[in-house]
Amino acid sequence: MADGTSLWGLLTIIGPIVLLAVIVWAVLNNRVSRRRDAESERATAELYDEQDRIDRERDAR
Repeated sequence: MADGTSLWGLLTIIGPIVLLAVIVWAVLNNRVSRRRDAESERATAELYDEQDRIDRERDAR
């Protein structure tokens, strides 16, 4: 059976590996979010441009 010292040593090795995996996952997940944010901003700008065009055509009549 593992005593407290060997368990602590195992956790000291596995802990940073798990932490690194979580950090890598968060960075990769954040990149996807930035891409989605950029797509959303682009779509919003297109909608605003379209609405401005419609408003200008309506005001010109």
